[in-house]
Amino acid sequence: MRFLQAVWQNGKTVITNAAREPEIIDLQNFLNKMGAKIKGAGTSQIEIDGVKHLKDVSYNIMPDRIEAGTFLCLAAANHANLLIKNINEEHLIPMIDKLEEAGCKLNVKKSQIEINAPKKIKAVNIKTMPYPGFPTDMQSVFGALLTIAKGTSIIVENIFENRYKYIQELIRMGAKVTIEGRTAIIKGTRKLYGANVKATDLRGGAALVLAATVAKGITKIENIEYILRGYERFEQKLKNIGVDIQIH
Repeated sequence: MRFLQAVWQNGKTVITNAAREPEIIDLQNFLNKMGAKIKGAGTSQIEIDGVKHLKDVSYNIMPDRIEAGTFLCLAAANHANLLIKNINEEHLIPMIDKLEEAGCKLNVKKSQIEINAPKKIKAVNIKTMPYPGFPTDMQSVFGALLTIAKGTSIIVENIFENRYKYIQELIRMGAKVTIEGRTAIIKGTRKLYGANVKATDLRGGAALVLAATVAKGITKIENIEYILRGYERFEQKLKNIGVDIQIH
């Protein structure tokens, strides 16, 4: 919010300890195309010289790295082969590394990525970190994936507190997870089971969708407005890859 407010404020605004995610760079590029004067996005310090007006422009936003990561994990959970188009490989490196460590084979060509998943993925350890480290927004999706991995996985959440609310819902489905402060200890199980669960946030909701695709029986997820806020045409995309899903 400060970033956007500063665009119209008189004088120069300096934001220190700024987030470095690629989405910040994309926002800077978009606003500068409109006439803003911003530099430093992608570093720890952003400088903004206020302007009085912005102009209308046409702009293509960057590919959604979290959506791409979510579908990669869906393929991994269902030991499937999946091709995802319109990606930026550089933005997906932490997810690619962990999926390869789990036993998946990934092939990147130009702006698309293909994943070939094994019948059983292996446990991996994850620590969320600021960009370019492993993204906190993928923590819950990987957490759901690792509930069916072979072995014990450990996730350490270093960015946000209270980001394990989805775990209790996974436990309702048969997951074996213990929370100790910022650490989640996940013991892989052979089977998850359908249950009535609730999405408590956007990414936690996506994690429940992933779990539902591999669970035995029917899973009903409440509060899906959280999920739909962050995944465009999610139902149709899931149906396109063979998921039996209905949204009411």
